[in-house]
Amino acid sequence: MKQKSRRKQSAPGKSFFSTLQGWKTVLPIVAVVVILLSGATGLRAMLTSQHRVQIGGPYTLLDGQGQAVTQEAFHGHYTLIYFGYTHCVDVCPLTLATVSSALDELGRQKQSIMPIFISVDPERDTPEVVLNYVQRFSPRIIGLTGTEAQLQPVMKAFHVSARHRAGNGEGYLVDHSSLLYLMDGQNHLVGMIPVDSSAHQIAAEIRRLLPSS
Repeated sequence: MKQKSRRKQSAPGKSFFSTLQGWKTVLPIVAVVVILLSGATGLRAMLTSQHRVQIGGPYTLLDGQGQAVTQEAFHGHYTLIYFGYTHCVDVCPLTLATVSSALDELGRQKQSIMPIFISVDPERDTPEVVLNYVQRFSPRIIGLTGTEAQLQPVMKAFHVSARHRAGNGEGYLVDHSSLLYLMDGQNHLVGMIPVDSSAHQIAAEIRRLLPSS
């Protein structure tokens, strides 16, 4: 009498539990990625959804000669504002170099844009230090700094955060939010550009945001 061959079967539910175990490993990673992406997107969406007068405002800071400068000095001109600090080792110098290249790509349109670098590190960034720093990238970039009391209202108006990271003496780093703010001739927000954009992308976005001639 022939015996019927039986196929070897896996234990009931084994495949299901293996799959479930795999998802248990993957889901926390997916959740973290989703939270980080939604957080960054949400912050920018929150800012851009606000009425433009709620971002930016009047300010009084110091230029490279230590002279007081207010937003009225740029009245009638578009300004491209970036907050950073001169001891930054990566993002700040890369951003300023990219902005300089983007302005060159704009051709004649760059005459209507005044790029401004505002320090978030008043302890080390004196007017002279900031002046020497921005001139490395372009003579067109205007460097502004000030005391803690002068900078805090400006940073609050632009929703900029900055926090000292632990370091040795004056070698500390500063974690800070990074965006390019394009303001119109009345110091109202026109748009915000991510700092990880290429020079071509920045130039294209500025062209899009500027009024057509």
